[in-house]
Order: sequence, then C-alpha cells, then structure tokens
Amino acid sequence: MKKVKNETVLIKKGQEFPLTIKRLGINGEGVGYYKRQVVFVPGALPGEEVVVTVTDVKEKFSEAKIKKIRVKSKDRVKPPCPIYEQCGGCQLQHLDYQAQLREKQDIVRQAFERHTKLVGENLPLKQTIGMEDPWNYRNKSQLQVGKQKEEVIAGLYGMNSHQLIDISECMIQHPSTNKVTQTVKEILQDLNISIYDERKRKGVVRTIVTRVGFKTGDVQLVLITATKELPRKELVIEQITQRLPEVKSILQNINGRKTSLIFGDETVHLHGEEVIQEALGDLQFELSARAFFQLNPIQTVKLYDEVKEAAELTGNEKVVDAYCGVGTIGLWLAPNVKELRGMDVIAESIEDANRNAKRHGFNHAHYVVGKAEDVLPKWLKEGWRPDVFVVDPPRTGCDRKLLEAMIKVKPKRIVYVSCNPSTLAKDVDQLVKAGFVVENLQPVDMFPHTAHVEVVAQLSI
Repeated sequence: MKKVKNETVLIKKGQEFPLTIKRLGINGEGVGYYKRQVVFVPGALPGEEVVVTVTDVKEKFSEAKIKKIRVKSKDRVKPPCPIYEQCGGCQLQHLDYQAQLREKQDIVRQAFERHTKLVGENLPLKQTIGMEDPWNYRNKSQLQVGKQKEEVIAGLYGMNSHQLIDISECMIQHPSTNKVTQTVKEILQDLNISIYDERKRKGVVRTIVTRVGFKTGDVQLVLITATKELPRKELVIEQITQRLPEVKSILQNINGRKTSLIFGDETVHLHGEEVIQEALGDLQFELSARAFFQLNPIQTVKLYDEVKEAAELTGNEKVVDAYCGVGTIGLWLAPNVKELRGMDVIAESIEDANRNAKRHGFNHAHYVVGKAEDVLPKWLKEGWRPDVFVVDPPRTGCDRKLLEAMIKVKPKRIVYVSCNPSTLAKDVDQLVKAGFVVENLQPVDMFPHTAHVEVVAQLSI
C-alpha cells in the first residue's frame, strides 16, 4: 500500500483499468502510469490507449497484459513471425522498423535523463544507425533439443514458461543456421538418437549450436551432449557430411551438469576443421567453438567504424582496449595507433587476441590476462600512460576501480561501447563529475526487432 497526496492507491492482481502508454521500457515493454504508479505492459506501444489486466504487483511497479487496444499506434504492424508471441526471442516485431530505431534512441535518452544532468540540448544524442535489411542477421544459434510426442524439436523456452517452442525458420537467423539445425534434427530423428530430457535428467543430445561465417559461408556445428558417449557417432557424422557439405567443422561439447549454461568444459573435435574462418572488413578471424564473436557481423562493421571515428586517432596514440575479448575492436584500430594494449579475464580470448594480432602483423599490439582494474595500475606504475581508452564492458558496466583509474590518468579521449544504456549513463555521470565532457552518443541497432541497443559514447577531457 502506498500513499500519494493523501490518496491511498492499491493495485491488485487481476484488476482491470484503462492506461495510456507513454514510452517503451528498456526491455521493450510499454510503460504507463496508473494513479502515479508505473505499470509495464509487454506488447503495448507508445501513444496507445489500452485496457489492461494486472498480472503481478511489485513494491515499485506493476506488470499487466493487454486486454483490449482502444487506440492503436500508427506504427503498429503485424509481426511476420508466426510464433512471435510464444517465442519471446524478439520483443519489437509488432513495431515498424523505423519506429524501432526512434524508440531505441529514446531509451538511451531516458537513461541519461534518469542518471545524469545531461538533458535536452545538453545531450549530444544522435539518431540510431539501423540496418538496410533488418532480417537474417544473426550468425549463431543455440537451440535446446527436446521431443514433442515422438518428434525431435529444437528451439527456445516460451516466455515465462518451461515449454520448448520449436523454431524451424527463425527470421532473424542467417538462413544457413536455420537449414543446418533443421537437417540435424531430421538426422537425430532418422537415426533414433537419444534426446536429453531435462526433467528426468536422462538422454544424450541437449543442444544444437550452429555458427556461420558470413564472408565464407562455412558453418560450424556443435552438438552439446549430457554424456561423453554419442550413440551411433560415426553414422551421425556421415549423415551430416553427406547432407550438409557447408558444415566444415563438427564438434561435440560435453555438459552433464544441471545448469542453464550451454557449454561444458570439454570439447571433442569430431570431423573437419577445428575452426571456421570469418572476416570483418580486411581482418580475418578463426572462430573456435567457444570463442566470442559479435552476432551481427554487418552491424559490427558500422559499430567499429563509429568507435574509430570517436577515437580520433592520428597514429601517435597509446590505446587501451579494456574488456578486449578476442581483440576485434583493438585490431580494428591497430593500423592507426602507436601502441595498443588490451586485457580480458578469459585466458582463451587473450590467446586468440595475440594470435589475431600476430596474424595481421600488428607487432605493436599486446594482450594480457587480467582484470582491467588490476592490470592498468601496474602499467601506470611502470610509466606507461595511455592517450585513449576504449572500453566495452559487460551489461553491469565498468568496474569502479577502472573508472577511478581512467579518472586518474585523464586520457585525451574515452570511447565507451555499451550494451546497457542505464549502466552507461551511471558510469558517464561519474566521468562527467570528474571533468570529462560527453562529445557524442551514437546508438547502433545491433539486434533489430529486440529491445537491445548498443551505444558508442565519446568523452574528452
């Protein structure tokens, strides 16, 4: 129970009331206010007048579902995917694509208005960079395998349920990943291969993972199994190679634990190459089964070009690539820097980063294992001071110690790549209070039809 201006407001589960949707939330849901209390409504769009039914009541907000749309948004469209509402993998297919780009810009604006003093004309926020064709852009799929009666299916768990939804033709996946997954399902069915049952914790094949090289067309297939033993293994491999010549790499990963993590610790090479080849611009990469690589190669080039522009490199700068992964961003910048140093906590990623640097002849690029907040102070003690920081942290944002280190160093520029506008805004607020100026905020739509938005922030001192 909450009092607002002497008026007692109590929202109850099951309650119905009319609501005007003011904006989109960070997860793509419509946001309205009932008696000054926030109500989140999945599927509702800004400007719509809806009648809703309350599904859940929290301390600071409520959740509701649409019962009726009284006034429909002019930007509402029919979702082309037949299982859009069951799947939950996309959140915005019912919103016109140009409107998606506008609303994603607004999500960034909201975050900065909430967490900083940068509002209105003081917020240098650009329009979202979108895709010419916002479909079939994902280069990787990870689909759980199950059985529907006697049929082998592969898909994702439905929204707020543990029901597996079969996804045969995902519209945001590259056609090759759809084709390979569908054919592997048929092979498992034809050969009567044991399928893992999560409730009983019995069976073998758990997940089908496919990744395609956009530039090469090569496909990597990983079968995640609950046991090391894969029944009729030779026959499975034979069928895959016969029916799917585009699959150049077949691996098995063993994960017998009760966990939401897809991959286990052990990977076995079954057939073909251990890696597949991919390219971003002029850079070539080898992708192993567990290597992180951006899921949308087309937009990644646009994103990295924005990073390069924001860095304003002359060829004389020392650059830090924090949270570097396999080194993709740093290597994109390497031809234009004097010295590049990067760090990441995952040892395999650092091995890949150093190998990628060597492969491209970037002898002035060096990568080390460790947390940025631990490694950077050591470099400073040794007298190495960077001119430009490039940071691409996880959704939780930059570690506090790293922010403190950047504030202490006072580099010419910080280029902050973020997948979470809220943590970006909070971190930027700390940097602004320390004297940095936000020059530009460039949203990039890496994942059309979902609520995600990437932002490149340029700060200077």
